[in-house]
Amino acid sequence: MSKYEPLKHHLATLHVPTWRASFKEIERILGFGLPPSSRRHRALWSNNAQNHVMTQAWLSAGWRTEQVDLEKEELVFRKIGPGDDEGSPAKSPPHAKSPSVKSPFAGLKGTVRINIEFDITSPTGEDWAAERGAL
Repeated sequence: MSKYEPLKHHLATLHVPTWRASFKEIERILGFGLPPSSRRHRALWSNNAQNHVMTQAWLSAGWRTEQVDLEKEELVFRKIGPGDDEGSPAKSPPHAKSPSVKSPFAGLKGTVRINIEFDITSPTGEDWAAERGAL
């Protein structure tokens, strides 16, 4: 039996599609502190079953994680629906061509935020340097 079994049991008993949880709530459920890396490395909260024994707990309970916020120390657990793969988004993104098309970037969803005032189409510094003949 895994030491993360209490988290698995808690998730299995929830009757809601999502659960926003703080790291402190998870620690209270587990009865011990989360590993220090859980507060430094977003990857620990990924939905890769090979990643950590803790990941296996929520996946085997039928949940996945998203919206991990290391600064606020909180995240969202979302119940995996019928037909969803454990590591894929619950809903297909609007640009998906068919349900069989899976984005290789699904695990990164919610991890990158771009300021609305930032133009992602503008040239990078490397392009500007090349135009000046500096490269």
